Amino acid sequence: MNLLFKEESYKIIGAAMEVHRELGPGFLEAVYQEALELEFQKQNIPYEREKLLNIFYKGVKLSKFYSADFVCYNKIILETKATNELSGGNESQVINYLKATDFKLGLLVNFGAESLEYKRLIRH
Repeated sequence: MNLLFKEESYKIIGAAMEVHRELGPGFLEAVYQEALELEFQKQNIPYEREKLLNIFYKGVKLSKFYSADFVCYNKIILETKATNELSGGNESQVINYLKATDFKLGLLVNFGAESLEYKRLIRH
């Protein structure tokens, strides 16, 4: 099976696992984001934090935009959460980001559970 952006997503998830191993569950989302940013720097993972994403409708750029928690490698949207468990609404948020932009892969990571939860979401 040939995963889209396999190496890059493996590194991103690895960095998130390192943050979760160090901090564990129970912190606010902003704490995990700041720690993840430090881990990205340490591991030389290229990223932009709180990146504004243009939204298009039938090829026309709308005035509204999304703000992704991170965009890594200039091609992967990373959305972070700190909840007891992921929900369909969390997945829908990332899928909407993908549908409205030119990105093909989104990663949804939840630091709030006992074990790190993550999902790969792909735009077809």
